[in-house]
Amino acid sequence: MEEKTLISSYDEVNDTFVGKVVDEHGFCADYCISDGIYLGIDENNIPNSVYVDDASRVFNISKQTLENSNVKIDIVCDGICLIFKMFIEGLNICSIKCENVYGIPTINYTIDSNH
Repeated sequence: MEEKTLISSYDEVNDTFVGKVVDEHGFCADYCISDGIYLGIDENNIPNSVYVDDASRVFNISKQTLENSNVKIDIVCDGICLIFKMFIEGLNICSIKCENVYGIPTINYTIDSNH
């Protein structure tokens, strides 16, 4: 499993969560992998950012919890299925498994704010 460093922020007024992989540059597309959850990928189809609109509703958690900076995201893809999991303070707040219609190659990595 590859580990990368995450920078995340939460805007309480707009209820928007944004996470980006440190030192990753380039942007190719944003894909909606679930209601309100967008995964940004680079020119190599590798996920490098996450954007969640209406985050407290999407994750069904309080805005106060979303303000916590201890965030970890696991992304696993076998070329066929994409698994996205997000944790705040060790609490699994999101777990999505969907068909990989985005062209993401086989990957297995963790993006962690504490890496």
